[in-house]
Amino acid sequence: MQRVPAIVIPALAAILASPAAATAQHQQQIQIDEWQVPWEQSRPRDPFVGPDGKVWFVGQRSHYAAYLDPETGDFEKFDLDDGTGPHNLVVDGEGTVWYTGNRARHIGRLDPETGTIEKFLMPDDRARDPHTMVFDQEGNIWFTVQGGNFIGKFIMGTAEVRLVEAPRVEGSRRGNGSRPYGIKMDSRDRPWIALFNTNKIATVNPETMELHSYELPEGSRPRRLVIDSHDMVWYVDYARGYLGRLDPATGDVREWANPSGEGARPYGMAIDSDDRIWFVETGVQPNRFVGFDPATERYFSNTAIASGGGAVRHMFFHKPTNTIWFGSDANTIGRAKLPPRRRGIS
Repeated sequence: MQRVPAIVIPALAAILASPAAATAQHQQQIQIDEWQVPWEQSRPRDPFVGPDGKVWFVGQRSHYAAYLDPETGDFEKFDLDDGTGPHNLVVDGEGTVWYTGNRARHIGRLDPETGTIEKFLMPDDRARDPHTMVFDQEGNIWFTVQGGNFIGKFIMGTAEVRLVEAPRVEGSRRGNGSRPYGIKMDSRDRPWIALFNTNKIATVNPETMELHSYELPEGSRPRRLVIDSHDMVWYVDYARGYLGRLDPATGDVREWANPSGEGARPYGMAIDSDDRIWFVETGVQPNRFVGFDPATERYFSNTAIASGGGAVRHMFFHKPTNTIWFGSDANTIGRAKLPPRRRGIS
């Protein structure tokens, strides 16, 4: 393991000139702090705040798991095997780190106290690239397998892995898999999955492992999603530049065009305790951190990311501090301090 101090990137002092920025000037700006990751061009991503407040993340290009201590600014790195290509991690209540070996067909367990790593291989060779993970209410891990075209469940007590094959598609330039991508759990402990190579969102029955899908508008490409307190499914449409909401009870879909329009390329997203939706537009540089309030059906916040961002791919809301954490292709770990709800924002 390696421990090094951080370099902090100051918040952007001025909004850069662009059509999106002109709109943003009339909206609420938020404080975004960034720490430069000391391992160059490692694509730090998918932060997760552990029970002790340390911010864990993976270095996808450099094969490591690491944490930032936001109190001291120090980083500590745990090297994984070359070729692991870690894509995502989660941290359980005991502080144990679980990561996806995206290029090595396994889920890994890292004990930060000892540095010991245990690997759990996928039971099907086709499930070659575990992607994004989420805990259910029983502490099990649900995960997506993008290229292999599966949704999986890792049962914590037995280390059994159950796989459900996602639907196949015809005529796509990206292959015939659905590309299961973002995943979240609802209040009934059902996983919801964005099928990125389709215009569909799917869910899996935890008891029967049966998959059911919901259709979105033609041309949609959902990449990440979140679930609100009413079990509404919100998603970002990466291809068309929309924020969308699916009502699972009726199948009805509503959409709101992104502030930067069709080329917004919305990617990482999160939801806060007030059910406000936050996402990052990656099709513009610098990336823009956008807030949407379902109560008013308006975008109320729009802030440029100082490092540029490159592409913010995944975000984590930390309820105790009312912050959102993200990694960026600019080789930074970022923290957005969310404002309290302001009623009647126009």
